[in-house]
Amino acid sequence: MRKVLSAALAVASLLAVGCSKKEQAETHAPSAGPAAAPQAASPGVFGTAAIAGEVKFLGKEPENPAIDMSEEPKCKADYATTPRQPLVVVNSNHTLANVLVYVKSGLPAGATYAPPSTPVVLDQKGCLYHPRVFGIMVGQPLSIENSDPLLHNIKALGKNNRPFNISQPVAGMKTERTFTAPEVMLPFECNVHGWMHAAAAVLSHPFFAVTGSDGKFVLPRLPAGTYTIEAWHEKYGAEDVTVTVKDGETKTLTLNFPKAE
Repeated sequence: MRKVLSAALAVASLLAVGCSKKEQAETHAPSAGPAAAPQAASPGVFGTAAIAGEVKFLGKEPENPAIDMSEEPKCKADYATTPRQPLVVVNSNHTLANVLVYVKSGLPAGATYAPPSTPVVLDQKGCLYHPRVFGIMVGQPLSIENSDPLLHNIKALGKNNRPFNISQPVAGMKTERTFTAPEVMLPFECNVHGWMHAAAAVLSHPFFAVTGSDGKFVLPRLPAGTYTIEAWHEKYGAEDVTVTVKDGETKTLTLNFPKAE
């Protein structure tokens, strides 16, 4: 009986030691830890480089098409002579207005840029859109305004963005819209006045400009890098150029439209 009892105690002791070692091993085993969270997009990256320049007009200035506003005397009264479609606007220094210049590619991968809360204004005055060409960021408000004492019907013909069609029958009306996706270019037209056209570059970053009465543009606060810069004109199309800039450097470009064939 004593031998049986001693054997049982020995077995129990061995089992206790085995369990203790197993518990100790589990206690000190490395933990796998929580699953890694998906990496968020980087915030917008800015720098100290810049790309600047002007858009030269080559050749003889074309005559823009005349607009017959005889059925809209309230608009016609805004013009001393027959109004013309502002398709090609050549400045006194022989530069070209209404050219969109923007960074097409080359920004840091994954960088996201917050849109401004200040709206871009698209006005209707003298039965024309002002501005004719403009840039706007995804998510930035667009304020569509009517300065004419008559009906306008604004149609945005988006492909990447949802189209819309709104009416503004009286002066002083304002309608706000935003865009959800990049799109170059997004056209606007008026259902009431077939000569009214505008175009917007909807971009995910702020590195864009539109030439005005001096034909110049500046793309500031760029990170150092190599970029594809695109210049777009309503009549003459788009041209790309590759530019490399360093920190603190301003690279100057002269772009020419139309291109020699």
